[in-house]
Amino acid sequence: MTDRENSLSFKEMCARFEVTPRTLRYYEYIELLSPDRDGRARTYGPRDIARMTLILRGRRWGFSLEEIRQWLLIYDEKGSVAQMQAWVDLADGQIVALEREVEQLKEAIVSLRQTRDAVAGRLDDS
Repeated sequence: MTDRENSLSFKEMCARFEVTPRTLRYYEYIELLSPDRDGRARTYGPRDIARMTLILRGRRWGFSLEEIRQWLLIYDEKGSVAQMQAWVDLADGQIVALEREVEQLKEAIVSLRQTRDAVAGRLDDS
């Protein structure tokens, strides 16, 4: 396969990852992606496609774009072993944060149910 066969245009990249053109341009602006350019046309190669997959996973897991950017830079500067270690450390921290959020949500649900039940009880008494 040639590089072109492994590459996506701007429009194809938006469609494949279900992101808006604005999002894709922003990721370029903050240097998460660096497509090849031919005039105004952009071509995203395998590296950018892989990075976009990682970016979207990171966002789904609650990481900030800056955390993702810093993590991606580790690969460029120190290689994959350092990047994997940084990932484990980041993931450990994010798991703790997400577990804390789950507990807060559980508490909010209990409180909301109690308040709803109290209001519903008043309606029944009316």
